[in-house]
Amino acid sequence: MRVLGLMSGTSADGVDAVLAQFEGPPQRPRWRLLASAATPYPDDLRRRLIAVGQGERIPAAELLELAEAVTEAQAEAARRCDPDGRAQLVGCHGQTLWHRPPAEGRRGASWQLLQGPLLAQLLGQPVVFDFRSADLALGGQGAPLVPAADAALLPPIGGWRALLNLGGIANLTLLPPASGPDRGAPVLGWDCGPANTLLDLAVQRFSGGRQSFDADGAWARSGRSDETLIQRWLQEPYLQQRPPKSTGRELFGGADLERRLSELETSAGARGPGANQLDPADGLASLTAFSAAVVAQDLAQAPVVPLELLVAGGGARNGLLLEQLQRRCRGLWVRPLTELGIDASEREALAFALLAWWHRLGHPGSLASVTGAQRPAVLGVCALPG
Repeated sequence: MRVLGLMSGTSADGVDAVLAQFEGPPQRPRWRLLASAATPYPDDLRRRLIAVGQGERIPAAELLELAEAVTEAQAEAARRCDPDGRAQLVGCHGQTLWHRPPAEGRRGASWQLLQGPLLAQLLGQPVVFDFRSADLALGGQGAPLVPAADAALLPPIGGWRALLNLGGIANLTLLPPASGPDRGAPVLGWDCGPANTLLDLAVQRFSGGRQSFDADGAWARSGRSDETLIQRWLQEPYLQQRPPKSTGRELFGGADLERRLSELETSAGARGPGANQLDPADGLASLTAFSAAVVAQDLAQAPVVPLELLVAGGGARNGLLLEQLQRRCRGLWVRPLTELGIDASEREALAFALLAWWHRLGHPGSLASVTGAQRPAVLGVCALPG
């Protein structure tokens, strides 16, 4: 079956789309990529999504218009990837506005902005969406959902294999080996903490809105990181929390950035007279190193030791961030997922294409070992064109 997958992550920079073909057993399908495309959001749409995702209040009428704009952007991305309409099914994640993990005495909830029936009508194809609700209803985190797809699409190796997505949030998948005593172990996965959320917000702040990200980490490379402060940040509650766990911009957003920049400025002032104003390059260097340190800490505390770390997501194009990962994840082979034939921007869109196919087959798409739900669930809701 040919399935189109659409994904827009926490960074809210645009839509990644893939057209993939799946056949065979759902647990280990035969698959191939037929096409892919990355479509940026218009600047104004991205700005509004980030603002609302950080708690900015807007009238209901504007929120409705925002949902329509997101849906139309998803449709445009689908057409660019599949101009001939070859897809038989579409899986669309939508745009996360707010994620609330379950806590003691309170169920979890997650809001992915999308008008699924409208998207189905615009494309003339069935659309599977709202992938997180079923897992949340079963007491799960509703995230991350990609580890189940990783386990199905990537072959096991002789030891544990780790996959890291560096989107707005960094999340890990740990896949058990092909042989040995851990062969039948459950897949593990969780959200580590910030990857690009704080970095991108800081770049926009320091550049007065002229830049939206630090290309290849060039700006940060000219600065100096504050290792003492980074080690203090690593002791924060979420970063010490054991999986299952998930997070987003509601925790690592604008307010969190301002706090960290204030602490960096105070730390700079403590170094002596004339140093009490934070150099933007130093701020970006510290945030870049912090993103890598969060992942390294989680891997060091993981119950298994992987042989390699495959890196995907927008952060995989940040050379300094990858260098920091290699330095901090000592003894681990760090390499891009592209070496396995999946581009950094394709992995999550491919995962949601697979989840849509699984929905059609009635095959569970979640892993209780990852989300903490009572049991696996078939994910998503299907909207048909009129």
